[in-house]
Amino acid sequence: MSKTRRMNRIFASDGRSVSLALDGFGFSEKTAGVDDAARKVPLMAEHGLDNVLVTYGQARNFAEYFTNVGLTLRVDTTTAVYDGSVPDNMPAFDVTDALKFGADGVVIMNFPGAHNERATNEFAARLVRQSADWNVPFMCEALPYGYPVTTPESADPEKIATAARFSEELGADIIKTRFSGTDRDRLIVENCTVPVLALGGPKSDHETYFGFVQHVIACGAKGVAVGRNITQDPKPFAMVSALGALVHEDATAAQAMTIYNEIND
Repeated sequence: MSKTRRMNRIFASDGRSVSLALDGFGFSEKTAGVDDAARKVPLMAEHGLDNVLVTYGQARNFAEYFTNVGLTLRVDTTTAVYDGSVPDNMPAFDVTDALKFGADGVVIMNFPGAHNERATNEFAARLVRQSADWNVPFMCEALPYGYPVTTPESADPEKIATAARFSEELGADIIKTRFSGTDRDRLIVENCTVPVLALGGPKSDHETYFGFVQHVIACGAKGVAVGRNITQDPKPFAMVSALGALVHEDATAAQAMTIYNEIND
């Protein structure tokens, strides 16, 4: 299968994607709602979900729920699951494992500027070579200075833009990264030539969150990769529908709020 066909599973025909991040078990204790959300993926797909990010265990144990969406396999994992800061990550799987499940892509974190920058870059480079051999898209979650936002620099759009482009230069086909919520976020997208997905953002009230998503799309992001704002929402189908309108129809936050309120899960 060509890389283009696999990219067209991760992204809709408009080149944008509403992706559901179910891969929290690989690096966090905060996984409330993930299993329930995984079982609801077939119905979420009917509401506009395009792609899921999953762990190896989920790809194996929940396979029946992922047949109608793009599938991106997380092939790294934390080295300290009880430490919410994700102080380090390690290679766990690779492209051949993804192919066993018919996955459309692979994803890892890399940490430009962090103590483990060399190791994450080396793993990224290995995956790029392997992805090229098998025509599998490589999504790189570029997080400057580490997993959490701990300093002004780690949330600075200029630093994020550099990390994103550095990951592209390593060979990433898709960048997934944080956005600051400021107008300077345009720098992140403008500094890349590959699609950029915005990290899901903080858990917040719906109006604030929809405003954030409207912002990242206006800045040029090709979509969002959302975890707990879907998995922990009382109306996940309504949330996916609202996100689909924001991402695929350039809806406003107010329009998304109307869609959310009108759908009863």
